[in-house]
Amino acid sequence: MSDPTEPVTPEYQRFDTEADFQTAVDRLLEQNGRELRVFDPDLEGLRLNSPARIERIERFLLASRTRRLYIVVHDPEYLMRRCPRGMRLLARFSHVIQVNRTIEEIREVQDAFLVLDAEHYVRRPVARFFRGAIGIHDETEALAMRSRFGEIWSASLPSVSATTLGL
Repeated sequence: MSDPTEPVTPEYQRFDTEADFQTAVDRLLEQNGRELRVFDPDLEGLRLNSPARIERIERFLLASRTRRLYIVVHDPEYLMRRCPRGMRLLARFSHVIQVNRTIEEIREVQDAFLVLDAEHYVRRPVARFFRGAIGIHDETEALAMRSRFGEIWSASLPSVSATTLGL
């Protein structure tokens, strides 16, 4: 059994393919944490209509009542029109998931990342490519990404609702 007072060595791993990206996202979802923050231009690369991905996100959210998922996109159309499983997830967990859309002034931002608390992350410098990196227990970089997410979140508005009325 590991000593909780012992410092944890940060892990950093690069990836270059979609398969490696998907593996990194799955690994991130297996980590302990409370708040998952996602910024992606359109969410297409996250496979939010895949039963396996939805199951992993559900497991993450069900692990604790305090778990939250915050998502910011430039364009929510992919989620709303092509991800019925993602929309069902949003309906089921509407009390812990919020999806925002960026305001026009920052829509040129083209990277994508997921950050879990201020400790773990998956990042793609250019969202249309699957090249990027995962960091586990990398508090320095994860904290910077969480701060950046806060700035993006501040420049966004609530966007996607699980109901047609937005209730």
